[in-house]
Amino acid sequence: MFGIGGGELFFILFIALMLFGSDKIPTIARTLGKAMAQLKNATNDIKSEIQKSAEENGLDTSIKDLTSSFTKEIDKVKAGIDPNSITTFQKEIEDIDSMTGPIKRQK
Repeated sequence: MFGIGGGELFFILFIALMLFGSDKIPTIARTLGKAMAQLKNATNDIKSEIQKSAEENGLDTSIKDLTSSFTKEIDKVKAGIDPNSITTFQKEIEDIDSMTGPIKRQK
């Protein structure tokens, strides 16, 4: 959750308990929960308005047509690749690895 581990979350809760006291923590949590719900509802409303506007202007179909044409072109390229060239490329990589040895990148 947000890149926070269990120990870090416990520490944050401990600090909040020390700052606000045990009597104010439930009201703070309730207020934060309501704020998160309002934020989620607002973003969902914005998403639905954008979707409705796109559908009214026909942008949703043009995006679908564009992605389908990209997919068709990618499939053409994939069909045109010779499998032997891939194995040749892999052999070249192995040759380079065998010449250089176990070189590791330094950070």
